[in-house]
Amino acid sequence: MDDLAAAGYVEEERFVEGEATAYRPTAEFGPDGLWAVEPAGSAPFRTRILVQRPVDPTRFNGTVVVGWNNVTAGYELLAELPSILEEGYAYVQASVQAVGIDGVGTEPHGLRAWDPDRYGSLRHPGDRFSYGIFTACAQAVGRHRPSGPSDPLAGLQVEQVLALGASQSAARLATYINAVQPLTSAFDGFLVLIHFGSGASIDDDQVFDANAPRPAPVFRTRTRIRDDLEARIMVVNSETETLAYYPARQPDSDRFCFWEVAGASHVSASQRARRAAKCERDGVPMRESLHEPSHISYVPAASAALDHLRRWAAGGPPPPSQPPIAVLATDPPTIERDEHGNARGGVRLPGIEVPIAHNTGISPETGLAGLDGLHEPFTREVLVALYGDRNGYLTRFEAAAKAAVAAGVLRPSEADTLVDEARTSTPL
Repeated sequence: MDDLAAAGYVEEERFVEGEATAYRPTAEFGPDGLWAVEPAGSAPFRTRILVQRPVDPTRFNGTVVVGWNNVTAGYELLAELPSILEEGYAYVQASVQAVGIDGVGTEPHGLRAWDPDRYGSLRHPGDRFSYGIFTACAQAVGRHRPSGPSDPLAGLQVEQVLALGASQSAARLATYINAVQPLTSAFDGFLVLIHFGSGASIDDDQVFDANAPRPAPVFRTRTRIRDDLEARIMVVNSETETLAYYPARQPDSDRFCFWEVAGASHVSASQRARRAAKCERDGVPMRESLHEPSHISYVPAASAALDHLRRWAAGGPPPPSQPPIAVLATDPPTIERDEHGNARGGVRLPGIEVPIAHNTGISPETGLAGLDGLHEPFTREVLVALYGDRNGYLTRFEAAAKAAVAAGVLRPSEADTLVDEARTSTPL
């Protein structure tokens, strides 16, 4: 959990209310992502946004990131990227889906159940309206928002608005980009994280309940992401999504960029540790991990991607193209691996480029437990054969960190963090 005050930030909670629009397809959704919809009514809503902004307006970089909170766990998971606080973004975490407010199942953990005094007035008309609610949240913090004491950003001068969503929220963002953004132009760019390559439904209210015997499907239509709009789009995936996303792969363009982080899992060991601390604090359940999760996280690459996207959406150069994880054209397709079982290709962070373990996003488990990937340490004999001694390992690790920074897939401050961790945790 970040110390916002030490970072020069303040966090405030605000409510957003109004009329949200629902949409319906005017033609069948196809894999090209060129989806057409029309408004299909509206309904009143009242939701909450959690706003993190720099206290000093001169630290604000002009970009607001609006996050679509993920509700797969039955409560809201808020995406975290180190660059947000370090680079002066404003971050607005939006409660967009019904599960985040009302919960799901017989023991709901939505906001209203968690604190009925605080959130009892919230109202969600169903996930058909989630796309309209997301647009309303963006407008509440955008360039043309009303000024005055009710301004969630306290007068900050907004230059651009970016959208962020991960996992289930990535599927919702894919549908938003393909179907709704052409009508609203609400965002200047989209950062789509750990995306399985399918869009979510746009016109029903089914919710995902992980504890149900047959959970409603989250992912509905395999699709590319359209890149014929003005908005710039980046997709950053871990290895967990590689084979599911593979049929939807598309080339980089002047409006689309795809990165895939080798060895990383959908939920890494470091992400689980941060989440466990928050779940204990807030009194909400957390599923167990059946195996040691991958120690490679996609988050440092996603953090670098956000900075690239900000500059790109403002008219700057595109992000550097990166090779995807190598996939063999077997039946079914499989990931190409080296002699240690680690994936070839992809974004190469130092932990996979200079390995001390088999780290993969592919887990022997099914369901949500499979999102953690797998970590299997090398024996000492293998480590000695690879690096000789501790200095040999650290020399190569530091060189790989510098190479990742030079490639643009790792920010210098996060490279320093990874090197410090390597120095204190090397098994040699």
